[in-house]
Amino acid sequence: MSRRRPYRSYPNDRPRPVSAEGPTTSERTVVEEIAVSTDHWIGGERVASTERFEDVSPIDERAIADVARGGSAEVRAAVAAARDAFDGWRRTAPKERAEILHRIADGVESRVAELAAVETRDNGSLLRSHLRSVMPRVARNFRFFADRLLELEGSVDAAYEGNAEHVTWDPAGVTVVISPWNAPLMLATWRIAPALAAGNTVVQKPPEWAPLTASLLADVARSAGLPDGVFNVVQGLGEEAGAALTSDPGVARIAFTGSVDTGRLVARAAAEHLTPVSLELGGKSPFLIFADADPDAALAQAINQFDNAGQVCLAGTRLLIDERIWDDFIERFTEAAAEIRQGDPRKETTDLGPLITRAHLERVEGFVERAKADGARLVFGGGVAPELGGLYHRPTLFVDAPAGSEILTKEVFGPVLTAQPFADEDEAVALANATDFGLAATVYTSDLARAQRISERLVAGTVWVNCFFVRDLNAPFGGSKDSGVGREGGVWSFDFYADVKNTVVAPAQPTRDRPAEGEQEGRT
Repeated sequence: MSRRRPYRSYPNDRPRPVSAEGPTTSERTVVEEIAVSTDHWIGGERVASTERFEDVSPIDERAIADVARGGSAEVRAAVAAARDAFDGWRRTAPKERAEILHRIADGVESRVAELAAVETRDNGSLLRSHLRSVMPRVARNFRFFADRLLELEGSVDAAYEGNAEHVTWDPAGVTVVISPWNAPLMLATWRIAPALAAGNTVVQKPPEWAPLTASLLADVARSAGLPDGVFNVVQGLGEEAGAALTSDPGVARIAFTGSVDTGRLVARAAAEHLTPVSLELGGKSPFLIFADADPDAALAQAINQFDNAGQVCLAGTRLLIDERIWDDFIERFTEAAAEIRQGDPRKETTDLGPLITRAHLERVEGFVERAKADGARLVFGGGVAPELGGLYHRPTLFVDAPAGSEILTKEVFGPVLTAQPFADEDEAVALANATDFGLAATVYTSDLARAQRISERLVAGTVWVNCFFVRDLNAPFGGSKDSGVGREGGVWSFDFYADVKNTVVAPAQPTRDRPAEGEQEGRT
């Protein structure tokens, strides 16, 4: 697709509808010299829609694709295809399922450069990160759950009062995966891989702000030999395709990553049919730095919280700093932030790219302006980088924000951090837990006994001590409070995507000889 249209403002920044001739022709676009289908993937076929929406790159706010805009009809077709394919897939031996998932991983690894280029153009994240960590992690998602599947059999079998107990993870049915735009392929496959490994079929609804790599994944899965209908992709808007998927009675599981408000809508829709849900809903994570912490390591990791222009749910956006090192740390942090290189995310030298859309930029700018009005002091940043324009918001730090103010309690999802001093461990913990979120926390200290004490008191699904973003796929992952519902990773993923069954077998009884013909028991 060769046309490039400038960005125009629309209410709520919804993707703009684009007229189309009809649903019979497969549409493709070319992104960074890579052809990408912009249609749905349903039952092993490309399916178009009569309506389409415009996909705009945050790099330069130019349209890069007109994408099929699915609704209830496409959702019904995808769920039906997934249900039709379920019986065959659930009966596929675990070893064969694992082999197919490994072939999908092979396909991802062979196309890392293409996937990275398309996703960078689509969502504005750094190309170097996509090449070195994000896309390799996509492949690792499939490999890990393929291998973990084969370790399940007999792993928790037990005996009770002489009875043998055998635990199995039975396939549950159709899984809906609704994925976010900040790491679309990695975060989608973190759910898709275990669902497929468990023997479920999948319908994915990609993010409308970055939908393209989901289409490429469908190509990879088909080439790997995944049977038709086992994996389906319905493109579209959340309030249309997403709402139809979460309310469909044929769905057995729903995995959603996104905002708290949308998570509540998903949970309400799922409740109608008692459909189990796994919700990862973002955070407002604390980053605690004690006076005895390695100063250089703590500083470097604190600067890393600006990664992906702050569009990371796990980011430690609230710096809590021991008052004994407050002045020195703020000075060094300000100097280090001035060295961040902002610009085109396709360049190797870039550290910070753009925000995802014009509406999201305006949302972040709204947080900044309200923080100022609340009395918070701007140390640096604020607003769009004047030399870049567009969606390139500068790294920003606030101090002296009033307790309980919006900038300290609400998720900004942009390159905006706050810093607060603390006097002792009690105050540090109180500040850390002073939000409705509980996704993650980071603690820097050389005192491991202190680290243990603090970790036990923090309300968070994950606590990192003297490190950040260490993700063991075998460990439980999820949020507390408003940061989500449920845990995934390792066996916890199979516990969610499968119906866990315990079969209890009594010990065999001794066999008595049968009486001779004509004899009665107890008589001669």
